[in-house]
Amino acid sequence: MLLAISGSSTLESVVQLVGIILIFIFVLAATFLTTRWIANYQRTTTKNRNIRVVETCRLTTNKYIQIVQVGEKYLAIAVAKDTITVLAELGEDEIIDFSAESVSSKGESFGKIMEKIRSMKPKK
Repeated sequence: MLLAISGSSTLESVVQLVGIILIFIFVLAATFLTTRWIANYQRTTTKNRNIRVVETCRLTTNKYIQIVQVGEKYLAIAVAKDTITVLAELGEDEIIDFSAESVSSKGESFGKIMEKIRSMKPKK
């Protein structure tokens, strides 16, 4: 009775559903491709610059200390809401590269740490 009143058949409803799903997939794909394009564009525009942020330490919600490489120099700067202050000029020997080191001090993998935690959990 309800279908007769609305004037649409089951076939038309299925066709509408498939159409909506196809439109959703198209929008999702367009969003994905646009995001990748913007990321590649930003990567190429910032790649050939003389200024690079090496490290950032957040102090409060709007105050940071950053180590910035400008050409061959390293600067420690304080960044606040409205001001940027140069704290010190650092030598290249004072910069420690932590990217190559492991996050864990013992060199343990995440799986080993999880096993230790599971073994500490009391069994029921």
